[in-house]
Amino acid sequence: MATGSTLKFVGIDQAYPAKRDADARNKDFQEIADRFAVPKAEEQAGRCSQCGVPYCSVHCPLHNHIPDWLRLTAEGRLREAYELSNATSTMPEICGRICPQDRLCEGNCVIEFSGHGAVTIGSVEKFITDTAWEEGWVEPLVPGPARGQSIGVIGAGPAGLSAAEYLRTFGYEVHVYDRHDRAGGLLTYGIPSFKLEKPVVMRRVERLKAGGIVFHEGFEVGRDATMDELRSRHDALLVATGVYKARAIKAPGIGSEGVVEALDYLIASNRKSFGDTVPAWDGGSLNAQGKHVVVIGGGDTAMDCVRTAIRQGAASVKCLYRRDRANMPGSQREVANAEEEGAEFVWLSAPEAFEAAVEGRVSGVRATRMRLGAPDASGRRTPEPDPGNEMVLQADLVVKALGFDPEDLPAMFGAPELGVNRWGTIRVDNKTMMTSLEGVFAAGDIVRGASLVVWAIRDGRDVSDRMHAWLKAKAARERVAA
Repeated sequence: MATGSTLKFVGIDQAYPAKRDADARNKDFQEIADRFAVPKAEEQAGRCSQCGVPYCSVHCPLHNHIPDWLRLTAEGRLREAYELSNATSTMPEICGRICPQDRLCEGNCVIEFSGHGAVTIGSVEKFITDTAWEEGWVEPLVPGPARGQSIGVIGAGPAGLSAAEYLRTFGYEVHVYDRHDRAGGLLTYGIPSFKLEKPVVMRRVERLKAGGIVFHEGFEVGRDATMDELRSRHDALLVATGVYKARAIKAPGIGSEGVVEALDYLIASNRKSFGDTVPAWDGGSLNAQGKHVVVIGGGDTAMDCVRTAIRQGAASVKCLYRRDRANMPGSQREVANAEEEGAEFVWLSAPEAFEAAVEGRVSGVRATRMRLGAPDASGRRTPEPDPGNEMVLQADLVVKALGFDPEDLPAMFGAPELGVNRWGTIRVDNKTMMTSLEGVFAAGDIVRGASLVVWAIRDGRDVSDRMHAWLKAKAARERVAA
């Protein structure tokens, strides 16, 4: 119910936390905006219209209680606001930083439709939980009463971490297996620090470790153990690997030195932020310093690469995308940030070939202009070549950021009986979220395809409930059999 602390959207303008000047922020990897001060957070939260049907919550994959914790924030009841925010999300401060709010909650805010500018929901969400960490309100993970059953989670990304947390609170012994040397998946290695500083992720991981979840880092299923071996160790398994196989470009010169994958490039940069030794970065092959960089793609990963190259001191950075700005899949806010920081966008253009200079090193991208035809199945207009409009872009480093597909998990895991669909994602029962293997569940991008972190968190929450129900039934059957 609305109070005098809310419904202030007519008299108070929309405001976001101030961004640092582009000329300053494009020289480091710190987050680009500060957090709201308390009075400003309360003021912005007070703009909420407290809708009878809160479209912000409806369009949030987690169905967060957004109007309720906005009202509590406006009233200065920050601890209660945090507890309500935390009730539906295992990572609210991470979602507040990296969710594309312009396409989700804020993009569906009623006062945005009225012309007053959406409530700055993501910034308030970040403020609430960062404050909770500082004030000690984030409580330790407390395991439920021991059930005598064990669960293995393959993948330490947002889906796997969320499921592991919920399953631990149910009382299960939980082991998380991940091929990287740090947990977090793309949160740790795929998203640059200027969007998500790494201590924000690591404190979440440390909380899970302190709660008794056992992490097996640097562990590859198929190399260190087969899926059958893991099934014999645990009462149930969850596959939450995400999708990591880069989509390919078929064009002459694609194998030239200096044409690299987006994830390799971002992982190298993020490892440097941890202080790791990264030979490919130190040697220059995954470092943009002094180079003319062309990034191919129009999603959020492409924006991450563009903005990373700027911070590494590239001589120039261009983003080549086959559609126009209105039809790109990435966040418009990210495009605006990249433009402010010095990136150039070459819209309606697609690579035709990669030109190489001496010793097979890339020297340019030959591209053709595109035009937009009829809409495709997604509603976006299909790009088609516009003959006679070719160009060459100078390039010493080309980053391919066209999205990700699933790896061949049945082959990698030594589990040919693991069912996948024609796209390579794992096939699950829609009700139980179980795969074709009894007691093996799957969630996140490896089921739905490359998607948003917030959807992975939602899937982790959902699959923990399905696994809990199945394991309780399994324990009941075993008691009867005994």
